[in-house]
Amino acid sequence: MLKNIDAVIFDLDGTLIDSMWMWKSIDIEYLQRFGIEMPDDLQKCVEGMSFSETAEYFKSRFNLSDSLDQIKDDWNRMAWEKYEHEVPLKEGVLEFLQYLKKTNRKIGIATSNSRELVDLVINKLGIKEYFHSIRTSCEVEKGKPSPDIYLLVAKDLQVDPSRCLVFEDVVYGVMAGKNANMKVCAVYDPYSKKDDEEKKKLADYYVTSMKEIVLEE
Repeated sequence: MLKNIDAVIFDLDGTLIDSMWMWKSIDIEYLQRFGIEMPDDLQKCVEGMSFSETAEYFKSRFNLSDSLDQIKDDWNRMAWEKYEHEVPLKEGVLEFLQYLKKTNRKIGIATSNSRELVDLVINKLGIKEYFHSIRTSCEVEKGKPSPDIYLLVAKDLQVDPSRCLVFEDVVYGVMAGKNANMKVCAVYDPYSKKDDEEKKKLADYYVTSMKEIVLEE
């Protein structure tokens, strides 16, 4: 998997950290404020969208009077305590990051989350030092499955996309990595379990845990 790879780029939620479980409950609670029941298709509709694109989608679909900044601020506040106290690293992540650093590979994060929550959680979990580039989808024109964010991180790392390996837990993320001409390893997460077969078809590799990656040169 790591042969001819100079950089490894990770999605954050559901890939490096175990956090996907909380976003559904936040969406349900948030929409209840407006007397709206969460539609069954909502999670799939916003998959891959940037934080800003998701806010625009909510405002349009549910005809919300709040500004986009207000919507995003509310989400950040609702998620903050959970990210600070309840969100752990996924199994094998720290050991893999340590190995990548030891073998002098560049490491990046390409996430659809907000920068405030990204900084909070990677500082809290003590992994910020491993990353040479951290970018959010709000910094590019289009969220996943567009390749924009992965190409931006590769540019930061000064590594050709063909020599980058991406780790992603959702279909649109896998597609974004492939659209950027990168190798992609799909990662198991309970939240996207129903999409496992599609993820396996689209990706070059699949792991249920980072512990499965053979760390040898």
